[in-house]
Amino acid sequence: MNSTQKEETLRKIIEIEHMLSDIQDMDVLLERILTEARNIVHADAGSIYIVDDDKIKIKYAQNDTQQKKLSPGTKLPYIYFALPISKNSIAGYCVCSGELINIEDAYSISSEMPYSFNKSTDISTGYRTKSMLTLPLKMGNGRIIGVLQIINAQNEEKQVVSFDSEAELYISHFASNAAQALEHAYLTGSMIKRMQRMAQYRDPKETFQHVERVASFSLEIYDRWASNNGISKEESHKFRDNLKIAAKCHDFGKIGVSDVILKKVNPRLTDEERDIMKGHTCVGALLFTEPESSLDEMCRDVALRHHEWWDGSTRGYPGRVDFTQYEPGEPVVKAQPLQGEEIPLAARIVALADVFDALSHKRAYKSAWSVEDSIQEIEKLSGSQFDPEVVRAFIQVKDRILGINQMWEATSCES
Repeated sequence: MNSTQKEETLRKIIEIEHMLSDIQDMDVLLERILTEARNIVHADAGSIYIVDDDKIKIKYAQNDTQQKKLSPGTKLPYIYFALPISKNSIAGYCVCSGELINIEDAYSISSEMPYSFNKSTDISTGYRTKSMLTLPLKMGNGRIIGVLQIINAQNEEKQVVSFDSEAELYISHFASNAAQALEHAYLTGSMIKRMQRMAQYRDPKETFQHVERVASFSLEIYDRWASNNGISKEESHKFRDNLKIAAKCHDFGKIGVSDVILKKVNPRLTDEERDIMKGHTCVGALLFTEPESSLDEMCRDVALRHHEWWDGSTRGYPGRVDFTQYEPGEPVVKAQPLQGEEIPLAARIVALADVFDALSHKRAYKSAWSVEDSIQEIEKLSGSQFDPEVVRAFIQVKDRILGINQMWEATSCES
């Protein structure tokens, strides 16, 4: 690499680091770190993991060679697995040692090393993992929050080569300077989790798992919707970061609903109780009045509008109300419904994700529907309760939706 190329690479790294500082959701940030790290050193594939107690859990995997085999807008299958933190795996050794690991050929690791490479994924996909660069992701206080692993560096002829000393330097510098963005996203995520717990204490139905699933479903649906509609990468990146957080806030307004209604043993509400329950949309929006950012605006829109119906049915709510005048604990006044694209896109997406999760999981007042029946119900409501284009995107990514469901089931079993 000549001096001009080196200067260009360093300039690119500085631009990326500035961009990362604007990302607020931890999952979105981790995915973007993986993408940009691969781009910096021209790596064909990679994975990123998080450290969770005594385990390392995969968050994202990317593979350009495999991705090219798929149709536009389609993602690789959603995968999930967890490893114990030990020196027996490459990622585990990285956490234990806190050191960068550069492997020339994953199939030829010295028997003297405590770790080895698991070829099972390569065997099942027909891929050949060769060069690997693995390093810890550290927050400002030195805590290791995850592991970045990039695979198969490529030269200009697209031939797989080793990661050289310059690649080590660039990625180490990049990972080190991503620490500030990681810490910011971590603190934002911690604040959202505290608010989630507060909402869960008020309404046991709104579990942490439900909220996290709805947020993950929403992101998958949006990514496909954006691909279907030719949304630019710049616009998509900003929207999806806000959406992941806003989706988690969709029912925060239930903190303003009486326990008598939220925890009613008999779930059949009176008309007045139902109108009071509908007020949670206005309370949620009140939490984000005088918005200071596009994230605040999306959180407000999602909280206020995630129960509107696409066809303008009066079954949707709250409609054209002035939520700033709403008194928590009072019934919502009858108002003209919103319809179609008057409902913000983020709210239309979260509405579908919320209903699908509610249908396909057990609640105090109902048994879980099968996934197949839940999907059929969503399709049946296309054009009435839900935006047909959002439903189309949901159906197109249903395999990844199911993967997210399975991941949370596995997580529940682990705990």
